[in-house]
Amino acid sequence: MCGVLGLVAHEPVNQLLYDGLQMLQHRGQDAAGIVTVEGNVFHMHKGKGMVRDVFRTRNMRDLAGRAGIAHVRYPTAGNAGSSAEAQPFYVSSPFGIVLAHNGNLTNTEELYENVCFKHLRHINTRSDSEVLLNVFAHELRREVTGSGTTELSVNHVFNAVSSLHKRVRGAYGVVALIAGYGMVAFRDPLGIRPLVLGKHTDEAGNTAYAVASESVVFNSIAFERERDIAPGEAVFVGFDGQIFTRQCAKAPRLNPCLFEYVYFARPDSVMDGVSVYQARVNMGITLAEKVARELPLDDIDVVMPIPDTSRPSAMELAHRLGKPYREGLIKNRYIGRTFIMPGQATRKKSVRQKLSPMESEFAGKSVLLVDDSIVRGTTSREIVEMARQAGARKVYFASAAPEVRFPNVYGIDMPTREELIANGRTAAEIAREISADGCVFQELGALEDLVRALNPAIENFDTSCFSGCYPTGDIDEAYLQRLSGSKSSAAAAQLNPSLIDHSVRISDDDEEE
Repeated sequence: MCGVLGLVAHEPVNQLLYDGLQMLQHRGQDAAGIVTVEGNVFHMHKGKGMVRDVFRTRNMRDLAGRAGIAHVRYPTAGNAGSSAEAQPFYVSSPFGIVLAHNGNLTNTEELYENVCFKHLRHINTRSDSEVLLNVFAHELRREVTGSGTTELSVNHVFNAVSSLHKRVRGAYGVVALIAGYGMVAFRDPLGIRPLVLGKHTDEAGNTAYAVASESVVFNSIAFERERDIAPGEAVFVGFDGQIFTRQCAKAPRLNPCLFEYVYFARPDSVMDGVSVYQARVNMGITLAEKVARELPLDDIDVVMPIPDTSRPSAMELAHRLGKPYREGLIKNRYIGRTFIMPGQATRKKSVRQKLSPMESEFAGKSVLLVDDSIVRGTTSREIVEMARQAGARKVYFASAAPEVRFPNVYGIDMPTREELIANGRTAAEIAREISADGCVFQELGALEDLVRALNPAIENFDTSCFSGCYPTGDIDEAYLQRLSGSKSSAAAAQLNPSLIDHSVRISDDDEEE
């Protein structure tokens, strides 16, 4: 998962991009990048690390211009640690384009073959985002040269996006700058990955526009949330401040990623018309109903969240069950999300660094722990063990999300099926695996219904990691087997760097963004 941000304003945007990017830090902690444009000149700085670590005062001074894009990314399986994979990416032709991407393409290998061997373009990294940039650049060049002119028009841009939609499969929220012309943003035809439009009008009547992965960005830079960019839609903002929009897909339909509401998005964001916070509160209501059916309520003394994402669900669950709510686990806010740590050993170690139990809240009590989800089970097992060591008499576990049984191929670097703790296991078997006295999961249908109730216009969701149903229609057993094999190879290479092939190659498991 990654975060993107784009801005066209009537003032320097470097500070706005930096401030906005910090609001997206939860979507990626491995690398960050900013590109601004001044006339026809791009200014770029990017590198590995948190936003605050990548950018220094001297870097910010060099990022001149009144338009720019920015990106944060997280570490993924197979990432050899190269800063070259940090975004945005750049191509010189046509005009000069920089692009940042959130999501993952599912036909990367096919696109790579076309881009490199038919279009004769060079791909320098393993990132599917660089492939996507070169597909867009090729289609834009084809549009312009085919029209018999060397000048770019808005129609050229929108036609290029339309052609890209026909060729590309997967999930993508994109922001890009075209030197000398403007900013373009577009979203995949299924709307799997989020993209939001905002604006700000100053006292002189000048209007600035912003596009971001989450609406929470706009609060920090004094912009107003206008609306979600529709699936398949493209937005073009010229450097003169004019804005144009067009639907560029033939049969768009909204299938937002359900896991965004469960885990990734900030609670103060609104995504596709849904308050993330309210969705998580409502998850607590439906989860409480299932807990009441499946666990011995008389044996539960206290409800505790595993901070931070599960807190709204846990508070509402405790209220519905009439049980005390306590904060028994204290989070060290200087440790990153363990779910997206690059290696299992690092992930396991970081759980103890990240969470510290208060023995007074556990001693002699039967505790119901509430988490947003259970993926590998590594974190859950460690937390249950910590609770018992702190003196808990019994430890029950409730997940605000359904069982994660399938890999996500649309931009979330989940493990292979073999590594998912829910793969082939019942709730009772999962409880034994994490050493809990009982385990309850949210019902998928209930989760869909409660989010849809907040925006009835959403007919379907991407529920692939829960259901195994992939909305792009191009994921089969053979694809998942290749994904599993390539991730296993990447994991082996991480343990033994001499196994890494440093030649340029693209594979279907490139879930960097």
